[in-house]
Amino acid sequence: MSTVTITAADINKLRQTTGAGMLDCRKALTETNGDFESAIDWLRKQGQKVAAKRSDREAKEGVIIAGTSADHKTGFIVCISCETDFVSKNADFVAFAKGIADAAIANDVKSAEELNEVVINGAKVADLINDKLASIGEKIGVAKFERIEAAYVASYIHGANRMGVLVGLSAEAVEAGKDVAMQIAAMNPLAVDPDSIPAATIERERSIVVETMKADPKMAGKPDEMIAKIAEGKLNAFFKENTLYAQAFVKDGGKTVGEYLKSVSADLKVTEFKRVALG
Repeated sequence: MSTVTITAADINKLRQTTGAGMLDCRKALTETNGDFESAIDWLRKQGQKVAAKRSDREAKEGVIIAGTSADHKTGFIVCISCETDFVSKNADFVAFAKGIADAAIANDVKSAEELNEVVINGAKVADLINDKLASIGEKIGVAKFERIEAAYVASYIHGANRMGVLVGLSAEAVEAGKDVAMQIAAMNPLAVDPDSIPAATIERERSIVVETMKADPKMAGKPDEMIAKIAEGKLNAFFKENTLYAQAFVKDGGKTVGEYLKSVSADLKVTEFKRVALG
């Protein structure tokens, strides 16, 4: 079988197409006897092997992009993870993540699995990620995906793409949407209000409070009814700290977030929110 001569131009073309290193591109073309498409597949297979070897590594770094559709009725958060902050701070990697997030918005994607199948410039997102993995040598992927729909959705990115927030509102309120998104970023509420907290979470908190009180020597001999009443008071403090409406508004500590929203519009409500952070 004749051997095809691999030129520098061939290697560079493959490198420009895949983002893989020069030596990897040379080897890919050599292994596939100069067949360009087969060389791309070879590099992808190498990328899959790298992913397998690195499957035990947790990708705590990455880039988080939050954005909305043009009509602000749908919001998306996409986290493209990597292993080191060196990669996450790289302008090319940030642009790569933004391109994937833009594709999610443009295609109204519903899940991470669907996003991986979206085609960008002729290639699936999953394949683009695999190529990028092969070129940078780190485990990367669509680590987190969130999507919400509302009458109006505000998005917010905090801390050099390290956190993304989406807030769904019952009506268009641009400034309020931004304010509440910043509140969520700073104070990390569990839910909009007590009714939105899962019953299992509330029962766990109640159980912890009750058991802690029973173990307190000062409560020895106190009737269960009294302990239960005090526990409910402590649970209310938990709701105040961990539900959005009850939290003190960070831009004006004299009012709660719920009161702030009413000052904007009597009927304005937060219908849903999502907060995604690295680490």
